[in-house]
Amino acid sequence: MFGKLGAPELLLILVVVILIFGAKRLPDMARSLGQSMRILKSETRAMREREEDTATAAEPVPVQAGSTGRTTSEHTPHASPVRRQATVHDPSRDAFGVN
Repeated sequence: MFGKLGAPELLLILVVVILIFGAKRLPDMARSLGQSMRILKSETRAMREREEDTATAAEPVPVQAGSTGRTTSEHTPHASPVRRQATVHDPSRDAFGVN
């Protein structure tokens, strides 16, 4: 659609960007772009590690012959159950919880 971008075209684009944003703001923009890329990289790495952890935790434990079918604590994940806080109706508050 646009063809190949050569050196003259890239130079023209760079000049237009400098004119639009100003030379003082370009280093700040490049720094923030680099920081955003580092954050994105670390988040994707953490997401992959969480997926691997959940995949290994979800593997079934083989039951030995003569077993009662009960699992010991070493085979169960050590995650605490999620508890919901009980809500109590306060007649002094309106429907949105504000006085």
